[in-house]
Parts: sequence; structure tokens; C-alpha cells
Amino acid sequence: MTPLVLLPLLLLVACGASEDALDTGVAAAASELSVAYDAGDGSAPVTWTLICDDPVSGSHPDAAAACAHLQELDEPFAPLPADQMCTQQYGGPQTARVTGRWAGEPVDLGLSRSNGCSISQWEGLVPLVPPGT
Repeated sequence: MTPLVLLPLLLLVACGASEDALDTGVAAAASELSVAYDAGDGSAPVTWTLICDDPVSGSHPDAAAACAHLQELDEPFAPLPADQMCTQQYGGPQTARVTGRWAGEPVDLGLSRSNGCSISQWEGLVPLVPPGT
């Protein structure tokens, strides 16, 4: 075989071998989140972890309720459509960022209470985030 034909074959074999070598039998949780919450009142932001596996775990104050609620939602971390019309109301200074994985998919969602759409999105994720005030 010529080196140009052999090289792609070697790369394929190497990729398969390295994947097998990395498989340790310990899988990462398909739903593992980090929630960074800022109350917006001058207090220090807090970060919680949430692992919706069996058993539910993490530092979230109500991990079981948060996981149960999220599992009921079709697309809990879908971003708001860019062209959505929203009422111009203020729901409070709270912000949050949710990162990690949900159902095996990456999550990176910023939340606020800056308009009607954002308030609705926030309230739809309670108890993952605290209810607004």
C-alpha cells in the first residue's frame, strides 16, 4: 500500500483504539448542570450543581424537585426566539446562568427578569432557579 492510502487507515484505527482506551466504564451524567445565581441585591452570587441521575445529587437546595420539574418539560433550555415580541416590564434584578448538559445535550442559557418573555422563561424553570420577588 502507498503511504497516502495507509495513513487514513491508520488514523481510523487509532481513533477507535483511543476511544476504547478512554472508556473506563464510568459514564458522565447525561444531565449535569451548574446554576450561577445572582440575586441582584449586592449579595455574593451563588453557584449550585445539579445531577439528575439515579440518585439525584448536587448542591442545589432542592435537587429532587428541580430535576423532577425539568424532566416534565419538553425543551427546558430552549433560548427565547430573537424575533419574539415581549412586554416591557421589569421583574427584578435577578440573573442566572445555567451551563452543563441536559439529556446529553450541551446547555448554556442566560436568564434574567428584564422583560415579560424573560420573566416567563424564568418562572418556567422554578425550582431550578428561585422564584422572582
